[in-house]
Amino acid sequence: MKLKTQSIILICILVLACKSQKKEETEIINETIDPPQEEVSKKIESDIVIDPIGHATAILEWKDKTIYIDPYGGSKAFEGKKPANLVLITDIHGDHMNIDTLDSLDLSKAEIIVPQAVAEKLPASYTDQLLIINNGETKEVQGISIEAIPMYNLREEALKFHEKGRGNGYVITLGKERVYFSGDTEDITEMRKLQYIDKAFVCMNLPYTMTVDRAADAVLDFKPKQVYPYHYRGTNGFSDVNKFKEIVSKDPNIEVVQLDWYPKQE
Repeated sequence: MKLKTQSIILICILVLACKSQKKEETEIINETIDPPQEEVSKKIESDIVIDPIGHATAILEWKDKTIYIDPYGGSKAFEGKKPANLVLITDIHGDHMNIDTLDSLDLSKAEIIVPQAVAEKLPASYTDQLLIINNGETKEVQGISIEAIPMYNLREEALKFHEKGRGNGYVITLGKERVYFSGDTEDITEMRKLQYIDKAFVCMNLPYTMTVDRAADAVLDFKPKQVYPYHYRGTNGFSDVNKFKEIVSKDPNIEVVQLDWYPKQE
């Protein structure tokens, strides 16, 4: 009887041991088939390099293209920079269309995109390089789509600075990204209605363009993924960019990027 009891106990132990081994083998197999999933970042890296030269002037590098926006500052401001493939000029004022700076640069291989008003003021030596684009037009240049956006003043006391139809803001499509440069403007309807903007460069200086509050309000309307305050020095000094950032930050989907547009006071 004792022997029979011991046999039953031994059988139970063996059965339990087999079940435990099968469970361990199943867990190992499951781990092999279904490895832990690593967290995938949703952030898309940009392949556009932005170089803030000063005030309204910037250089964009994308793939093998170098784009100058409103070149100003003479040859010294562009020392060590790649020669331009494209030059975009927004308006006739000297901090946007600066003939001395243009003359000092190697623009021999560049196409120069301008509104009609700028074309009329540039020296004849640039005529063969000019591509005129006016408000509402879109043209493809060197495989890059360039759309001319209106830029003008709204306030009665500022209408003398920028009349509607004279200058251009620009939306530049570089690969999958749409980049907006406002030029000198206020918070016009055409800006507020922009769509699918990845990077927006928005001006804010008095008395020439718009207040920080109006600039921020417009940005909250058209919702770019990133906004870069630029062109923010006015007659009474610098606009309050921190206030701009505070207002825009009400929308957590808009990133405010502050670059050094004024490394030296000119």
